[in-house]
Amino acid sequence: MLITPAQLLDEPLSLNESFSEGSLDYAPDLRQVGPITLKGLAELLVEHRGPRQFVQDIRLRASYSGEFEQLCARCLEPVRRRMEGTFDLIFRPASADSQAGEHSITEDETEIGYYEESGLLLEDAVREQVLLALPGRILCRQDCKGLCSHCGINRNLSSCQCVDEPVNPRFAELAGIAIAHKG
Repeated sequence: MLITPAQLLDEPLSLNESFSEGSLDYAPDLRQVGPITLKGLAELLVEHRGPRQFVQDIRLRASYSGEFEQLCARCLEPVRRRMEGTFDLIFRPASADSQAGEHSITEDETEIGYYEESGLLLEDAVREQVLLALPGRILCRQDCKGLCSHCGINRNLSSCQCVDEPVNPRFAELAGIAIAHKG
């Protein structure tokens, strides 16, 4: 759904959208399972920058929810989870801040997104918010045994006959650091 400033001139746009499974591309290890629902409001904020100089920002306030599958960080099995979130974002035309060279910005300006001349694609905003809400990694369970580093078998489902090779002595110090870091 494309949202343009012209749509918002007279009144805010009420949003009640559903994005079907597969309609948004996320990350290789994330899959949407079923629809994502989004409810919210898009409104126009006109920023006055001087005599006859206006910038038309789009403010997007919404909440979303949907089911996703993300791969376990250890065994690569899909982990299903429900994700819900809310956001309040401001998007500015990309051309509004296109000054040549480097310049400083305020802390508030770090929270501003940009939209192209054609308008703001709602799907892009939803995809971004879902990706930002993901945990850095997810486990299928706390005691996940992961995959065998030799044969690749899922150690949660069966065991293998692979023998763990001794650690190269040159890397023994690194192993100690990793163990100390976990504690």
